[in-house]
Amino acid sequence: MKKNAFYAQSGGVTSVINASASAVILEARKSKKIGKVFAGKNGILGALREELIDTSKESKKFIEDLQLRPGGVFGSCRYKLKGIEENLKEYERLIEVFKAHNIGYFFYNGGNDSADTALKISQISNKLNYPLQCIAIPKTVDNDLAVTDCCPGFGSVAKYVVTSTIEAALDVESMCESSTKVFILEVMGRHAGWIAGSSCLAQESHPGAPHIILLPEIAFNQTKFLAKVKSTVKENGFCVVVASEGIKNAKGRFLAESDSKDAFGHSQLGGVAPWLANLVNKKLKFKNHWAVADYLQRSASHLSSGIDREHACEVGRKAIQFAEKGLNGVMPIIKRKSSQPYKWEVVSAPLTKIANVEKKLPSTFISKDGFGMTKKAHNYFQPLIEGKVEMPKTMNYQAGKMEMVPKKLKAWR
Repeated sequence: MKKNAFYAQSGGVTSVINASASAVILEARKSKKIGKVFAGKNGILGALREELIDTSKESKKFIEDLQLRPGGVFGSCRYKLKGIEENLKEYERLIEVFKAHNIGYFFYNGGNDSADTALKISQISNKLNYPLQCIAIPKTVDNDLAVTDCCPGFGSVAKYVVTSTIEAALDVESMCESSTKVFILEVMGRHAGWIAGSSCLAQESHPGAPHIILLPEIAFNQTKFLAKVKSTVKENGFCVVVASEGIKNAKGRFLAESDSKDAFGHSQLGGVAPWLANLVNKKLKFKNHWAVADYLQRSASHLSSGIDREHACEVGRKAIQFAEKGLNGVMPIIKRKSSQPYKWEVVSAPLTKIANVEKKLPSTFISKDGFGMTKKAHNYFQPLIEGKVEMPKTMNYQAGKMEMVPKKLKAWR
């Protein structure tokens, strides 16, 4: 008898996470070992609440069209499972739901914390003697997952940031004689500056801009920053800055951190751009403008990278294939074979080497002054933003049937 599969989306969504979902479902439909794919409504919460969406009720066309749809079609969540010893009842509840619905495969589409969740569920299934193959599917715009060369979701964000940097630079340059001198773009990146770093590719189209890239890996030095802004304006007439939301001072504290935290215990960030703008205005008296890319950078499917979408689909397909081969506690990761020409493949890697490990920008990618990227970084980033995704003239984002599987258990909590 075929075992059913559970698939869920976790954490911040991307413009290509639904491409992975589409690939998982379509590949599973061809499987001789996997039955139905039940999607968790709002991530892992869907399993805990026994809110399972029967994807077999959706048409092939609807599933195929997901490849062009941003957001998370089944709903995502930020919900951290505590340690097994701390909260055994939650894990027992998950296994209870999986047993009730004949689920033998667990696919969790997310980043670092999601890899940790998949690893924990793999471990508890062994402890409770319930056969369950757990595979984490990579997704994060931050590009900070260990082992994999890059993460689905990142290439499209990088393309958006590069494009925005070029266009903003041209705008500011045209007005700098009598108006704005400095433009600051804030992008995502809590502890790793991959997104900000990728903006260096704008220099291929507009020499110079961004003139300054601020990274979490480099402690913010106010004196050096202001001197760089001042000299750049003097030389070029204007200055474009791209800043990671997670830049820190010499004491390791975020420049823009609120008191609120998310479900994973991460401090709420955002506000670096206005903080820097105020500093420039106060100390240098330069007229400036700032912008926060925020959700726009991760949801811009109209500007998705073709390579990024290919990555997202392939890791989804491989997740099913790895499960059919009996692999457990692994993640399909992207292995770069060459940059010029760009060649890659998807292989498996153990979650023990990925969960809760954060990959930062290597020092060889960062220029000596700490404000730019090296040629090695350019060569790494360039292939990831290539390829155009053809979008229909009009997109009709249908909700789908989203038919729920009948519940068999008592309500959770």
